[in-house]
Amino acid sequence: MMTWSSMNFQNANSPIMEQLIFFHDYTMIILILITVSILYLMLTMMLNKFTNKNLLNKQNIEIIWTMTPSMLLIFIAMPSIHLLYLTDEINKPLITIKTIGHQWYWSYEYSDFKNIEFDSYMNKSINKNSFRLLDVDNTTIIPLNTQIRMIVSSNDVIHSWTIPSLGKKIDAIPGRLNQISLLIKRPGLMFG
Repeated sequence: MMTWSSMNFQNANSPIMEQLIFFHDYTMIILILITVSILYLMLTMMLNKFTNKNLLNKQNIEIIWTMTPSMLLIFIAMPSIHLLYLTDEINKPLITIKTIGHQWYWSYEYSDFKNIEFDSYMNKSINKNSFRLLDVDNTTIIPLNTQIRMIVSSNDVIHSWTIPSLGKKIDAIPGRLNQISLLIKRPGLMFG
């Protein structure tokens, strides 16, 4: 659960979010190593009074400062592309949930069951114990360890349906059906 003044991610409730957090940490390590290396080189160049004349004319140094950034970009791009394809993959869903965005509420329909559909409005009560602008009157119940396909659309304007702890965000666009897959590994109340 997110808390105030927190600078890290929410607890991961899905395998995709766990991999997103791992990729973030992996990329940050690479960026910190690059920053420290550049700072070290800048300080040594400023504090060093000796200059190497052979360094200015060598072709080897040009190959090094061309290949090093290329290799670093490949080390970042390969896991990124893998993760990008994993987020869009839909594996034989057991349940399909239709979600339709309206001006001030969402409509949900469980397509695999008879007549289970409801509207979810935002709570207007402002209590000390409630989450402002996140609490709703009818929450969507999603089973654990089950592949779920969510089909999202809109009736009026573009909306955005998201649950950060699952690592999922999808746009609801009028006249278009978008779909995402959900797999929840931990029980809990998730806001988005």
